[in-house]
Amino acid sequence: MSLDPHAALQSLTSALEEHLAAASARRGDDDPAVETAYLAIVDAFEIYEEVLFEACNEVTPLVIYEDDEDDDDLDSNDDEDDGDLEPIDD
Repeated sequence: MSLDPHAALQSLTSALEEHLAAASARRGDDDPAVETAYLAIVDAFEIYEEVLFEACNEVTPLVIYEDDEDDDDLDSNDDEDDGDLEPIDD
């Protein structure tokens, strides 16, 4: 990928701003605009992370998490509550 890290960072920043706008105008718990904006952040972050590594041999301290509802039933017998979020491994 030959994208400039500054351009990738700008795309990530724009995705975050769009998510804030969608969240601020949320029309219920399952608002598709918020979901779309959320996924745009994930995509923009993954591109930024890849471009940053290629250009500077550097990574961010950030990790993308996904809601893992399928494990809720499996973990119901566990004494320890580790939350619903699991890292996304690509």
